Amino acid sequence: MLVQELVAMNHVSDTGPVSFTEVTIPSDTGEARKIQEEIEAALQARHVTEKEIFSVRLALEEALVNAIKHGNQLDRSKKVQISYRFLPDRLEIQITDEGPGFDPSDVPDPTAVENLERPCGRGLMLMRHYMTEVNYAGRGNSVAMAKVFKPANGKK
Repeated sequence: MLVQELVAMNHVSDTGPVSFTEVTIPSDTGEARKIQEEIEAALQARHVTEKEIFSVRLALEEALVNAIKHGNQLDRSKKVQISYRFLPDRLEIQITDEGPGFDPSDVPDPTAVENLERPCGRGLMLMRHYMTEVNYAGRGNSVAMAKVFKPANGKK
């Protein structure tokens, strides 16, 4: 499971290891929106910039829609597992669906001239652009993403 990959990043706060919040939802975009709103509210409470909130919101929405629509084929009996945790300088998220998976390297480049009219691949491109890290695991039905936040004073 990809959570192990994220845990292997070995992030420990001053108070010890930071555990993941784990949520399982049916393949329903309404349920996905609730999780998005929960994460966005937590980002706002941490005084993350609007630009960073936008980045996470967009990447998270793309990953959840991909899991529900492409992974689980909109089958409400199939579940989507979401694990996330906040660290002082980053957010880590893992999304896993019950679908057959895919090979991200097989997805055509949406910016290539021959693909400009095709809708596929844009979500993956946006996730890679707006998140600091994006990794797929197993058979391609699980994605781990992380967003590193800039300090409030602008120094890194």
